Amino acid sequence: MANDNNPFKSMEEKFIEKQRAKQKGSKEPKTAGTPNRPKKPLEFKKYAKLTVILTAIFAIAIILIANLFIVKEDEYRVVRQFGEIKRIVKEPGINMKIPFIQSVTTLPKNQMTYNVSEEEINTKDKKRIIIDNYAVWKITDPAKMIANARNIVNAEARMEEFIYSVVRTELGQLDYVDIVNDENSSRGSLNDRVTERVNEFLTEGNYGIEVVDVRMKRIDLPEENEQSIYTRMISERESTAQKYLSEGDADKKRIEAETDREVQEMLALAKKEAAVIHAEGEAEAAKIYNDAFSKDPQFYNLYRTLQSYTKTIGDDTMIILPADSPYAKVLTGYLE
Repeated sequence: MANDNNPFKSMEEKFIEKQRAKQKGSKEPKTAGTPNRPKKPLEFKKYAKLTVILTAIFAIAIILIANLFIVKEDEYRVVRQFGEIKRIVKEPGINMKIPFIQSVTTLPKNQMTYNVSEEEINTKDKKRIIIDNYAVWKITDPAKMIANARNIVNAEARMEEFIYSVVRTELGQLDYVDIVNDENSSRGSLNDRVTERVNEFLTEGNYGIEVVDVRMKRIDLPEENEQSIYTRMISERESTAQKYLSEGDADKKRIEAETDREVQEMLALAKKEAAVIHAEGEAEAAKIYNDAFSKDPQFYNLYRTLQSYTKTIGDDTMIILPADSPYAKVLTGYLE
């Protein structure tokens, strides 16, 4: 009786009929009067097994994809197993690690720049200066770098120590003027010497890194010495300028003296040549006069007399002559 009074019985029957209709491929709705048929058991085990297989395949694919790693051209990939280095991949491409056991870290292969901390150094002439350097470096052997420096930060710290030591030694052998003067040949290969010496220290320590170049960015003076150094530099430059001025004045006087001597020589030679020419002209004129006056001596005497008048008689000339002198008669116009 309890089953006959169940209000959900009709709903259960309808649901069962729909399920049977779906299994048979029938699309016609089942009526309430259709006789009940035995229910075909569902193959749950078959579907469960397929689901497990697909899930396992999907999980394996995810695990494989998650453990693939790509190596780029500008990096090293370090594969570790429980903290120990198993292999280092240097060539670019796709690689795989063991899931859940191995881990992968990255190290740069390209050149890197490191700014060395400013340090105070004493020069050969006991001057205190502050040096600011930078270094260009790269990792050449990741295994050695990890074994001896552990990481990039420690590698840069060791490199900085070596750079400071070498720079202090090299600059300690130079005077301050030689350091700040770029044109001085004694400093010409300083950067090369520092780079070479630092690489020797890194090779001896098996750090697996190489310094490509070490350069000075700036050279400063301590604040307490800056003004005194500037004053000294100004004094030295003024002394040098005065030396150049003195040398210039000496050269000027020497050139003027040489020029005056050459001018005097040229004038003397010109006067000599002029005197010779003048003498030759006088001789030639005298010869012409003699030839001309020898033809008429009286005319010559008259001409010479008239020339003497022009030389002896002027506006203020007073001449006292006897009244009976021929000259006085000529002047007074008395002629016989």
